[in-house]
Amino acid sequence: AQGRDAGAVSETRRLAAILAADVVGYSRLMGADEAGTARAVRDHRAAAAPIVRAFGGRLVKTMGDGVLLEFPSVVAAVECAIRMQQQMVERNEGVPEARRILYRIGVNLGDVLIDGEDILGDGVNIAARLEGICEPGGICISASAYDHVRGRIEAEFADLGDQALKNIARPVRAYALGIADVARAKFSTPA
Repeated sequence: AQGRDAGAVSETRRLAAILAADVVGYSRLMGADEAGTARAVRDHRAAAAPIVRAFGGRLVKTMGDGVLLEFPSVVAAVECAIRMQQQMVERNEGVPEARRILYRIGVNLGDVLIDGEDILGDGVNIAARLEGICEPGGICISASAYDHVRGRIEAEFADLGDQALKNIARPVRAYALGIADVARAKFSTPA
């Protein structure tokens, strides 16, 4: 029976470009204004939906303050991340700093296990951990993602070197775009 199970598992895996995003300081924002924060997070998510669709992204799931997206292309995932962050800067204009909603975004290209509509495994976990080490308003990507976007996106990625990520067996080489680098990033794909 074990051999058959192993075969079934291999059929439900695929390579995916994964984008994990979450809201910086969500608990603090909720503590200060629960209803207002929940509404703002919902509004920002709705505003980002057309961008996600334009780049062929699929919403895998939402967690209170975060989203997990899957893309057919790494370039599309990183371009989408840049557009989302650029949009957040525009949407935060005129909002007092303490009330601003900022995302951290992590992108990884990795093998995922398919479970119905959900995706699981190290491929997903690495994207989430990269998001965790990202600066507010920035984007952090794995070396596997960077290899695909280098030369295709005009952006100054900083090499963060090998990062020991929580619950990930081997160190992951990471590259980052800070909030200023995101603002300057350019690419040819139409918005």
